[in-house]
Amino acid sequence: MDDREVGQMWDANAEAWTQLARAGYDVYRDYVNTPAFLAMLPEVSGLRGLDIGCGEGHNTRLLAKCGAAMTALDISETFLRHARDTERETPLGIDYHLASGVQLPFAERSFDFATAFMSLMDMPEQDHAIREAFRVIKPGGFFQFSITHPCFQTPLWKWIRDENGNKLGVLCGQYFDQKPGRIDEWIFSNAPASFRKFKMAYFDHTLSDWLNMLLDTGFQIERVTEPRADEKAVAECPSVADTRLVAYFLIIRCRKPGGLS
Repeated sequence: MDDREVGQMWDANAEAWTQLARAGYDVYRDYVNTPAFLAMLPEVSGLRGLDIGCGEGHNTRLLAKCGAAMTALDISETFLRHARDTERETPLGIDYHLASGVQLPFAERSFDFATAFMSLMDMPEQDHAIREAFRVIKPGGFFQFSITHPCFQTPLWKWIRDENGNKLGVLCGQYFDQKPGRIDEWIFSNAPASFRKFKMAYFDHTLSDWLNMLLDTGFQIERVTEPRADEKAVAECPSVADTRLVAYFLIIRCRKPGGLS
């Protein structure tokens, strides 16, 4: 499965995904992943940034509101239509491009930093995508991304519950027998029944695979976190409490050696 096939799959999901995310159904993004991502992010005000796999632009807009001059790309025309419509309605100076993360349409050393919010694990040839990010970042710049946690979000996965149905932990397996390009179907919790499940391809790797791809490319790993909901988030959205039992996400920041130029 190549990036074009994956792009077609994502474009088929994009209309419903945008509607549901903007209606507040993407609670793990809103209450856990994105807050932790932004808390770990270095100061970006005045810097030029690239958001890889931007979807409908939610997180790109947050980066622009932090003062960054943002360029963003996605492989789905439908996602980009929504992102550009919002940019016209509420201009933040974001420049959106239809492109693949494995072949970035930018010159070397074009950006001070790059981000990828929950997009890299959905791309085929992640090693190419990481090399492309390295190429377009200036020396001294950073790359920060979030992915599903490779140790816990495995092909074999289900909740273990007590006699009352309360979640205790997860059974996960096939960690070393992962099949890149496996297809799964799911949808946001509590989404209306009128919405069909999203069909998605996963390109799983072990934790060591991810770290070695970064190191082999030349990145220096700088900071890592496994976000979980805090008490305030759980009080506002009880369904995210399960992130306190098992790590759903992994956020990594790495840096390209050298001084900013």
